[in-house]
Amino acid sequence: MSMKKKSLIIAIFIILLDQGIKILLDNLLKVNESIKIINNFFYITKVYNTGAAWSIFSNGTILLIIIAILSFLFLLYYQNKFKDNLRNIIAFGLINGGLIGNLIDRLIYGYVIDYFRFIIINYDFPIFNIADCALVIGFVFLIYAIFKGEEKSENRSN
Repeated sequence: MSMKKKSLIIAIFIILLDQGIKILLDNLLKVNESIKIINNFFYITKVYNTGAAWSIFSNGTILLIIIAILSFLFLLYYQNKFKDNLRNIIAFGLINGGLIGNLIDRLIYGYVIDYFRFIIINYDFPIFNIADCALVIGFVFLIYAIFKGEEKSENRSN
């Protein structure tokens, strides 16, 4: 099975998990309603985010949709430039699953449903979701692969 097919399976899993949780919480909670998991540390809080991380580009839905589609297409092409190993398969699967998970929200609702809320040393961290987690972890893996030189090129054999 090719690297793209393997990473697609991971992406589909992330999309289904992300969308399933979002649908569940969207039906269970009102906007800004919380469920306390660990007092003063971790809450499930439903919010609608019209922007990206830390609400940058708020109300920039069209721009964020275009960026997500172009990023997805770029990553599909760029994936062939990387060594076929488990970490890279996971990296591209997580990134593409996260991109598509949030893209689905933006296309359907015009915003992203976020729900993980952490308070760390009195800092109320921006609320995020599974798709965001997948994106961050995937990009950390991908950056690590780039630093390890796992990017293929015509001048180097891998």
